[in-house]
Amino acid sequence: MSEEEDSRPVEIPHTELAPVTLRAVVESFVLREGTDYGAQDASFERKVADVMRQLERREAVIVYDPGSDSVDIVVRRPGR
Repeated sequence: MSEEEDSRPVEIPHTELAPVTLRAVVESFVLREGTDYGAQDASFERKVADVMRQLERREAVIVYDPGSDSVDIVVRRPGR
C-alpha cells in the first residue's frame, strides 16, 4: 500500500464498535457539531439517539482519518 492510500479516510462500520465505544464516538460528535434543531432545542440524549438512528439506517457513517488520527461522522453520499 502506498503512503497516499495509508492516509485516506476509512469507513468504520458502526456495528464493529463495542457499544460503549460507539456511544463515546457519537457523544463526541454531538458535542462537537452543535447540531441545529431550529427553534426547538433538543436534549443531548435526543441528539445522540438521532445520530444512532442515522448510523443504523446507513444515512451516516463513521470515518477514521489516519492523516489526522481523528474520527468523524458524516452523511453518506447518495449512491454509496
